[in-house]
Amino acid sequence: MKLHYMGKYNLDPDSLPHGEHKEGAVKFREAGDTAELGRIVSKVSLILLAVLMTALLYRYRSIPSEQWLIGLLLFLASLFPHELLHAVCFRGDVYLYTNLVQGMLFVVGPEDMSKARFVFMSLLPNIIFGLVPFVVAMALPELGWLGIFGTISLTVGAGDYYNVKNALTQMPKGARCYLYKYNSYWYMP
Repeated sequence: MKLHYMGKYNLDPDSLPHGEHKEGAVKFREAGDTAELGRIVSKVSLILLAVLMTALLYRYRSIPSEQWLIGLLLFLASLFPHELLHAVCFRGDVYLYTNLVQGMLFVVGPEDMSKARFVFMSLLPNIIFGLVPFVVAMALPELGWLGIFGTISLTVGAGDYYNVKNALTQMPKGARCYLYKYNSYWYMP
């Protein structure tokens, strides 16, 4: 993996690095535009937040405000490492973009990958920064801050879960996928 920091994303999909389309490639059935994607991801995030916070508050009854602050600050500190975990799943060049005003921080790579590697790439940061801390916090007393960190991390992974759902439900066995501008495609090698 070779990481390239590209700076601020200008909201132009044509500016994103991409390879050539593969013969017979099929575009994923995805949200039509960023507004529709935002609505889908927001709904999933809110549902996850409600479920996880209910479980966390049931376990802890009350979490001191300083632990809420620690969990939130830890989450903010994990944003860049979250993208690095996505990036390490690429074998070749991977490009990091930011647009913090729009709440965007993401990586893209022009290479193709198997369904399993795409799913792993999408879920890895959510497992490490979300699921593991949440489970540990549920198991061990006095780690409410870790539960807050895990809850927020799992909640903001909704866009990654959307990509996983699309890959699992649309890609046939043996298919490979790749990113082209702002969309995902699959093809049979």
